[in-house]
Amino acid sequence: MHTVVVGTSGTTAEDVIAVAREGARIELSEEAVAALAAARGIVDALAAKPEPVYGVSTGFGALASRHISPELRAQLQRNIVRSHAAGMGPRVEREVVRALMFLRLKTVASGHTGVRPEVAQTMADVLNAGITPVVHEYGSLGCSGDLAPLSHCALTLMGEGDAEGPDGTVRPAGELLAEHGIAPVVLREKEGLALLNGTDGMLGMLVMALADLQRLYTTADITAALSLEALLGTDKVLAPELHAIRPHPGQGTAAANMSAVLKGSGLTGHFQEEEAPRVQDAYSVRCAPQVAGAGRDTLAHARLVADRELASAVDNPVVLPDGRVESNGNFHGAPVAYVLDFLAIAAADLGSIAERRTDRLLDKNRSHGLPPFLADDAGVDSGLMIAQYTQAALVSEMKRLAVPASADSIPSSAMQEDHVSMGWSAARKLRSAVANLGRILAVELYAATRAIELRRGLTPAPASQAAIEALRAAGVEGPGPDRFLAPDLEAADAFVKAGKLIAAVEPVTGPLA
Repeated sequence: MHTVVVGTSGTTAEDVIAVAREGARIELSEEAVAALAAARGIVDALAAKPEPVYGVSTGFGALASRHISPELRAQLQRNIVRSHAAGMGPRVEREVVRALMFLRLKTVASGHTGVRPEVAQTMADVLNAGITPVVHEYGSLGCSGDLAPLSHCALTLMGEGDAEGPDGTVRPAGELLAEHGIAPVVLREKEGLALLNGTDGMLGMLVMALADLQRLYTTADITAALSLEALLGTDKVLAPELHAIRPHPGQGTAAANMSAVLKGSGLTGHFQEEEAPRVQDAYSVRCAPQVAGAGRDTLAHARLVADRELASAVDNPVVLPDGRVESNGNFHGAPVAYVLDFLAIAAADLGSIAERRTDRLLDKNRSHGLPPFLADDAGVDSGLMIAQYTQAALVSEMKRLAVPASADSIPSSAMQEDHVSMGWSAARKLRSAVANLGRILAVELYAATRAIELRRGLTPAPASQAAIEALRAAGVEGPGPDRFLAPDLEAADAFVKAGKLIAAVEPVTGPLA
């Protein structure tokens, strides 16, 4: 387990994943502690003045017109956390909550929020102790940031509400803090607001989705190559000179990956040797690099947006280097929400083309000599007929998940927050889409490897053979009479999600992009 040091200049996607998924420890840099103290001095000076300053000595949102007297300000900060911790529905995954908390700490440590160093240290202590606040599915409109999810996290810092301990048991947060020697924080001016105002939930989910989709896009290049091979298609369409004249970077990468997998195949190129020779392969085979490539370029754009947001300090108001404390709209989630929706669209299309290849493998009229549904004794056996139904159901669901959340807005806070991003909702549905894409590719893998094994007398590419052997070693059986399919499909899904397909072929192909 390594340590992530939080400074004043943002963080990296690698650090987010290390904290969220791998339990990396967190330390505050000396620079961050100094910046926290300096910004706090500015807030304290403003708090002592009679003039109202938003978030320091006023109410919030539509209640910002009320000036709050000094003796009520601690209660004000405590109350905003309690009242905004109003989420409902199922619990959000532990990795999402850890990413959410870490990214809020990243902004706090920037020195632009006015939070005291001891509050930031408590945030780090809670993460290091493996304490995870209970955060619920519903409660964020993506503006002003992810308010309800962040409020549930801030509630834990105060020793209130429920949290999950390192053993996975949900208990009162105060008990968990006490067991780990962590003193609950007593919030002062602006601190409650600073803990709630951010795009941290949607950003954390974007960062993790990018990592997962990168793996799945490489996986999809492999499964597409396997399907091309099983269908006796031609790999001539993967020639680099063809992709050089349409220089979308992702397209060239996808074609190169497929070509590497197919190198040395004895199955490709038979498309003109059949009784009804093909002039060219179907779009779902021939255009695989174009579709997967467009998705890869979408990933690249989303990664650029994520990197910018990771370098940002998102709060309202913010403490500026010249000592001003200014209100702003930087908490609006539109930049993140748009790419979350864009990724869901690209993922749905990748799932759709994979399903079309699977269906082609199962249809005796289009599979070029394979048995119906890849069945052992068609009629007595149904083969993979219903595996494709499951895949089709997942694709249909992904199309619904691709409907943009960010195109919607619903006014809130007495029309003060009259245009919101819905970025949290975009992120939540993208997580479902990513999980479904893995399942869809697992079904294609299952069908394509079986089909290759049914091409008796023809030798697959060495990389394809390595993939088949690894999948069989993982407990996923090959051709044969009908059996209970769900365990095989589940095992294939686990194989894909763990990156084992990529790991199986890369010793043969070299690193795939």
